[in-house]
Amino acid sequence: MEEATKFFVPLPELQKKAGARIAELVGVPAAMVTAGCASSITVATAACIARGDAERLSKLPDTSGMKNEIIQQKSHLSGYEAQMQLVGAKIVWVETREELDRAINERTAMMFFLNKGDPDGHIRREEWVQVGRKHGVPTFCDAASDVPPAAHLSQYVRDGFDLVGLSGGKALLGPQCSGLLLGRKDLIEAGLPAISPNDGIGRGMKVGKEEIMGLLAAVERYLKVDHEAENRELETRAAHIVQALSGIPGLKAQQSVPEIANHVPHVSLEWDDAIQKLTSKQLVQMLHEGDPPIAVLDTEERHLLISVWMMRGTEHRIVARRLREIFKKS
Repeated sequence: MEEATKFFVPLPELQKKAGARIAELVGVPAAMVTAGCASSITVATAACIARGDAERLSKLPDTSGMKNEIIQQKSHLSGYEAQMQLVGAKIVWVETREELDRAINERTAMMFFLNKGDPDGHIRREEWVQVGRKHGVPTFCDAASDVPPAAHLSQYVRDGFDLVGLSGGKALLGPQCSGLLLGRKDLIEAGLPAISPNDGIGRGMKVGKEEIMGLLAAVERYLKVDHEAENRELETRAAHIVQALSGIPGLKAQQSVPEIANHVPHVSLEWDDAIQKLTSKQLVQMLHEGDPPIAVLDTEERHLLISVWMMRGTEHRIVARRLREIFKKS
């Protein structure tokens, strides 16, 4: 990234060449760097609506006369629907296969799939892709947090999704303001003009030469890393926290690996409110207000999932000690 600051280059050309290199590395037809996975959603939507037509693209978010409906399962509500709506898309909500079949029509531009929501929906990943192919409707998979394993960099494209969005931060450890859009070559080519430095709908989602080169370097690094050794280190951190919390009345601490998103060792905490007079919100606040502050995601009542992923050195020991102090006092 530092080296990239020293050169002036045509950004569209750099995007194409870096995208081609990333596609080669991970084994997909085409790729481009975006301003985060949310940006990938917007670029994918614009590509599926405009389909490479410069005049259509220039009119967005006015989609008059264009295919502008995005089909999404209600169970796949992601909080990122605005990323599609800002292009001028209308979201059509479905729950069952019958509703999906009725929803597809001549205005359907794309079918959105939230990968971590797969277990919650009536229509699973494979069937969603099959329906899209049957009707000639591009399918997009939001897989922002679904690396590791490294195989997922290409798995969902191989499974048949036309476009897949991934975060450039998180496991890849690339620039936090970067993302990947992977998939069909024609749709990636249609997405390139929908992002800065081009004018129009994606102008505000700037990806500079620093982010492009930074994410390319991150992908190259990620494919060489000893992932088994990294996983063992995460297991060691989690095991230390679990051991430190063992024997505390009313508290159950164990290692947990999420089924899909952030598929790495975590520490799961559950406690009996009859013994531990503490809510999850109170625990999160106490951790945050301590010295040093510890940031933990508030999940559900009397249950907490602690990520050891981004901890450095002996930070897991600090977290374990602080948690033990809190639960011993409550």
